[in-house]
Amino acid sequence: MSNAERRRIDEDARQERDWRRFGPYLAERQWGTVREDYSAAGTCWDYFPHDHARSRVYRWGEDGLLGFTDRECRLCFSVALWNGRDPILKERLFGLTGPQGNHGEDVKELYYYLDATPTFSYFAMLYKYPQGEYPYDRLVRESGRRSRSDPEFEIEDTGVFDESRYFDVHAEFAKASPDDILIRLTCSNRGPDAASLHLLPQVWLRNTWSWGRTGEGYWPRGRIARATPQALAIEHPSLGRFELACAPADSPEWLFTDNETNDELLFGAPAASPFVKDAFHRRVIAGATGAVNPAGEGTKAAAWYRLKIAAGESAVVRLRLGPKAVIESSFDAVFETRRAEADAYHRAHRDAPLTDEERRVVRQADAGLMASKQYYGYAVAEWLDGDPAQPTPPAQRLRGRNTGWRTLQARDLLAMPDKWEYPWFAAWDSAFHCVAMARIDPLFAKEQILLLGLERYMHPNGQMPAYEFAFDDANPPVHAWAAWRVYQLAAERGYGKDRGFLERAFHKCLVNFTWWVNRKDTDEDNLFTGGFLGLDNIGVFDRSRPLPGGGTLEQADATAWMAFYCTTMLAMALELSRENRAYADIAFKFFEHFLAIARAMNELGGSGLWHEGDGFYYDQVRVNGNSIPLEIRSMVGLIPLFAVETLQEEDFSRLPRFRDRLESFLAQNRDLAATIACMHPDSAAQHRLLAIPPRPRLERILGYLLDENELLSPYGVRSLSRVHLEHPFVFEHPGGRDMVRYTPGVSDTIMFGGNSNWRGPVWFPVNYLLVEALKRYHHFYRDTLRVECPRGSGRMCNLREAAEQIEARLARLFLPDATGRRPCHGGSARYRDDPHFRDLVLFHEFFHGDDGRGLGASHQTGWTALAANIIERVAWARAR
Repeated sequence: MSNAERRRIDEDARQERDWRRFGPYLAERQWGTVREDYSAAGTCWDYFPHDHARSRVYRWGEDGLLGFTDRECRLCFSVALWNGRDPILKERLFGLTGPQGNHGEDVKELYYYLDATPTFSYFAMLYKYPQGEYPYDRLVRESGRRSRSDPEFEIEDTGVFDESRYFDVHAEFAKASPDDILIRLTCSNRGPDAASLHLLPQVWLRNTWSWGRTGEGYWPRGRIARATPQALAIEHPSLGRFELACAPADSPEWLFTDNETNDELLFGAPAASPFVKDAFHRRVIAGATGAVNPAGEGTKAAAWYRLKIAAGESAVVRLRLGPKAVIESSFDAVFETRRAEADAYHRAHRDAPLTDEERRVVRQADAGLMASKQYYGYAVAEWLDGDPAQPTPPAQRLRGRNTGWRTLQARDLLAMPDKWEYPWFAAWDSAFHCVAMARIDPLFAKEQILLLGLERYMHPNGQMPAYEFAFDDANPPVHAWAAWRVYQLAAERGYGKDRGFLERAFHKCLVNFTWWVNRKDTDEDNLFTGGFLGLDNIGVFDRSRPLPGGGTLEQADATAWMAFYCTTMLAMALELSRENRAYADIAFKFFEHFLAIARAMNELGGSGLWHEGDGFYYDQVRVNGNSIPLEIRSMVGLIPLFAVETLQEEDFSRLPRFRDRLESFLAQNRDLAATIACMHPDSAAQHRLLAIPPRPRLERILGYLLDENELLSPYGVRSLSRVHLEHPFVFEHPGGRDMVRYTPGVSDTIMFGGNSNWRGPVWFPVNYLLVEALKRYHHFYRDTLRVECPRGSGRMCNLREAAEQIEARLARLFLPDATGRRPCHGGSARYRDDPHFRDLVLFHEFFHGDDGRGLGASHQTGWTALAANIIERVAWARAR
């Protein structure tokens, strides 16, 4: 049993059995996305709003509640609910658009990922559905009334969950074989009184036939019809024949319609079919029997269950989706077997000595990470040009978003940052997803690393696409680091040292590195300016736009990211040189490039981007030959620490030509010793350290990093120093006056939409890179470098121990304290005391810099799933 899931993974990898074909790959929000937007001005929230989603066909994907689909999103399953009070069926998660929310877009639902295996042989998810009318209008009105200085108005604030008057809808999926999926829906009444629930499990075919296109991905219309009183027959031109069956004792009413737009309702035009996408809403809620197809066929169907559930009781609905679906007596036993196999797999892959509570958190983080896999379809050329059978898009679109990316063609499974708030890939998010995934699903992590380097994604000029709102933006170049760490972590998990993967990733990163050097080093002085680089609003102004008053911005983080790129590529090249000596030459190229960047950062113009008075790295504005430092102590000045690598004596002895070239270079550049920490060999082993700050500067930076009045939070490292609460940074220029103040919670500025904030909160991705960097420094300095942590405590430790203290603070976000409170849940009594809430954990986008409560997107089990790796490290450190 312990190897059952691993065998499935191996069978899938060898293409013997397609265990990964089906999974929770359905988007949780397709409406309001860029790829569904055909407006002239690019107003995606207005062009396809939530109110259209139940009646209008999607062009590029599908969404649904508690959904499951195949990897090409051809055959979709989800759940619809009605409590007898809502104005519409609950078919998909509701939330506010960017303009509606007082802090940007925000989902207004309670749902949780509970468990998953890499092949989704077992998957479990929970949705909490109010028994009272869902407060759609109130959420919109109250959020519109609130200002940016007010907190967000959440679904819990409306009172609909008071007295526990809600249903827990627990959806479980278990695979008997790759195409044979057992579905168990357990609906529990948590309220004090009996309550009615209409449950509609539904299947449909993604509409690929209405666009006037043919070829791969544009299949003709399929058909869903009754096969037996207990089962549907589903025929798809590409996927083949499937059935959806219910238990013999059940007697749902079967409903049929077509996955076609209700053009008459939305646009006052004749519909393509008399039976349209929103038919089930009209049949169930309005009693419109003519809305559904009496012939019992279509491209969308549902089984309508009318449940009456006593207080504290549950109702269970059993379904089976497969080539020949029959509910057998062994149905529940399959779930128990798959769940036990999931337990065994997770214990083998998360083998740290975790407490029960830590294991619960890690399991949910891994489940959310694996559930973030979503079918993502978007062919930019077709999107720009429009479809032959549809109206021609406005001409303005050809001068708008993503016009330079006509080569991008996506039809893949991608790990989303958040399947509701960010249901699209982002390049630097993906890198962190892969590192988190490498511990639990290393094969998928490798596939994701390589995907963005394919010609279908990477621009011909070598740029990686940032995210669909603006593929042209520059995300931090962390792809090489992710490839290197996935290579290492997969080997640790028993998948071997896959040098073929590493070599493929290395060559794609080599192309991308060249793009960065050619496009972002505008003055060819090795000081880079990459724009906002993912750190929304961390600067005093929008770093992606021309500077107010003119001038050039030289970025400490952009320059340091490139130095980090160099050290990572150097490490990869040295590893590849073990089997191919030609990589030693490439390794030396990155060694030289790193030194050039480090020298510029430390010396150019006198002191580069280093501020000797403050002992910190800052961005600076160059105007009329003068350099003005932007004296903001933030993550921007910590990123230079990431670029650190130790060259081992073993590499020198194995590659004498590399050693000779290195020694010759250093002999000719002895002045580097004063400002770059690359010169000093370790006296014991003759290792050499590559790092931007020499030891004296490193120690000064660490003073700020480990100071709780500055950057060190009780829950990790802040993105902006707390000192800027009382001493905000003010920048005056001809165009006005801008200010940066420590804001530990949600953003108080509309820069980048206002739904994320880098002016004080704790962010997992940069914290993760920081603790890894500190451990690399420790690998070189060992106990010769000790620091006070936290500053003022009198407790001295080495850098590994300092890193472990930061990790312990990060882990503390998700673990209950002595009162049962998890900091990530803020002061919520419900999550602290309610037995149906207290074991559930949310993994937010970022966390309050002072009290640790979760902020931003609530299901960021993309990069925040790194918490699982961190908690494991805490457990290992405790056991050491």
